[in-house]
Amino acid sequence: MAIKIIDYSNAHAKYFYDLNIEWLKTFFYVEPFDEEVLSKPDIYIINKGGFIFFALKNEKVVGTVALMPTKQEAILELTKMAVSPKERGQKIGQQLLRHCIDFAKTKKLKALMLYSNTKLENAIYLYRKYGFKELELEKDSPYKRSDIKMLLQFRV
Repeated sequence: MAIKIIDYSNAHAKYFYDLNIEWLKTFFYVEPFDEEVLSKPDIYIINKGGFIFFALKNEKVVGTVALMPTKQEAILELTKMAVSPKERGQKIGQQLLRHCIDFAKTKKLKALMLYSNTKLENAIYLYRKYGFKELELEKDSPYKRSDIKMLLQFRV
């Protein structure tokens, strides 16, 4: 079944929230910062120059990911990636990641950066497979659950 990736629209904001809250509750916990960003994606991501994408299968939203602006010019944070529990294991996350990388290249970004947790072995493997390199994690990381920071630099 083909997956189609589309851009954010307000009509899909609920899926962005629901998919991410489910994922966080399954693997970690919901931090106040998560709740704030997920409940107001237009304010925290879209209006600040970020992007949100959705994976559709049979016109149904089955996954999502965001590219959020950082303090560094032309570097976006790959964040809030989640796939519906029923659809996991079908490489939808990988397709969303590939879409973000291709999108970043077309926008001539310098890099994509992300925060994750090493207990998510499959995700870390995938990031490394696509060329992300580990960086030193700052002491004031925006997420309490993150124990790894990674960067994928592009040649510009």
